[in-house]
Amino acid sequence: MSGTTAEPLDGPGPSSTAHWLEHHRPDLHPAYLRELPAARAAIHHRLTTAFAREHLTAPAGHDGDPGALLRAMGHDRFAAEVDNSVANLALAQATQPRPDGGPPTLTRPTPPHWEQLVVDGHPLHPGCRTRLGMTTRDVLAYGPEHRTVVDLVQVAVPTDRWHTTGAGLPPLLHLHPWQWERVRAAHPELREVGTRRARPLMSLRTVAPLDDPALHLKTAVDAQMTSAVRTVSPAAVENGPTLTAFLAELTDTMTILREYAAGAVLTDGCPDRRLAVVHRQAPPRTAIPVAALSAPSPADGSALAREAVRLAYGGDPRPFLTDLTRLLVTGPMDLLDRGVGLEAHGQNTLVTLDRGRPAALYYRDVGGIRVDPTVVKAHGDIAATDPSEPETTLLAALTVVLGQLVGTLAAATGTPPTQLWAACARTAGDRLTHRDTLPVKATTTMRLAADPLEPRWTHVPNPLVGHR
Repeated sequence: MSGTTAEPLDGPGPSSTAHWLEHHRPDLHPAYLRELPAARAAIHHRLTTAFAREHLTAPAGHDGDPGALLRAMGHDRFAAEVDNSVANLALAQATQPRPDGGPPTLTRPTPPHWEQLVVDGHPLHPGCRTRLGMTTRDVLAYGPEHRTVVDLVQVAVPTDRWHTTGAGLPPLLHLHPWQWERVRAAHPELREVGTRRARPLMSLRTVAPLDDPALHLKTAVDAQMTSAVRTVSPAAVENGPTLTAFLAELTDTMTILREYAAGAVLTDGCPDRRLAVVHRQAPPRTAIPVAALSAPSPADGSALAREAVRLAYGGDPRPFLTDLTRLLVTGPMDLLDRGVGLEAHGQNTLVTLDRGRPAALYYRDVGGIRVDPTVVKAHGDIAATDPSEPETTLLAALTVVLGQLVGTLAAATGTPPTQLWAACARTAGDRLTHRDTLPVKATTTMRLAADPLEPRWTHVPNPLVGHR
């Protein structure tokens, strides 16, 4: 994995964010206060639906404040996380520009930066906008939803302290500027030699250098985002180049974005997860993260998926979902047949659209995949310890992806969800449609557990059943 547990981190809640904005960004303060009730309601909805889905019991009589609900249950740590999520979700909504009234975004000669259109974060996780360890100033400076560009720091590393894999990297580490400010004092052997402009992607710590459209850089950021502190583990440094090359050879029905090389500073002889980077192949500029299909279009504020439906399907979302489901399922299921379960959620999977029609699928980030250990050797927890892990990992991700798309298009077009699920079922395949329940990661149960990173699962009724 690329994330890790850490000492408890702090992060501003709704009131302290409002106080900071009032004094430092008075231009945003009124919009933030206006968006705060909706953000609190959205996080509360994620939390209470997670309680129902994961069979957890909440106290009666709570007041609609998710943090207060968790504190009443004695879960102060998780309460701080959701307070921070509320504050950052309201902040994200407050900084969104008005629709520009131009032509459909999908047809523009210069497409927008798709990854920076996603405002709401994870569709189910109550910590969808948690950034513990970051201040409000930091979130505005580094969060992709604020359409920012950052100055990566290029750091020279003594050659005897440098470890690299894959194609190999010179002893030059790219560090996120937030991270550099926190590690530089403890590492006088590292010397800043330059900066590089880059645009943060959906995950914030993975960035696209402006001077190289073929490259993405996965950096270490020692802050908790959603469920994990986003460092780059020694396993990620070792696995990325080998695993992505292996997976690329296994499939011709989707494109695996290669991790060409990785590098890390050696501390006490081991790769330091706080001082590491992965160099990854960038997708085409036209590839859209599947999660961004539910994001508002810069043209008119409707979902990008609705734009696609209008352009290619005469406004009918059902054939769009049938075609998109075929794309989302075919490549990952081919790999599952070979013992590899991709974590194919809306951030890791990207699609290209041909004037609105789904055309090709791309996959990135092998940190959360699970593989049959007899198929390929890997470091860390990627090797499945249970034969069902690869399938559970993939089906859980697809369940969330399809659920978000159905919810988006039901709201955008007024089509009954049952009709949309029936459209998905036409191309979803037997593994998805012939099960009474589908798995979903129990993220709230995980946050309440002693080991919050140990995967836990719940099961939900399968909406695809009976539609084939």
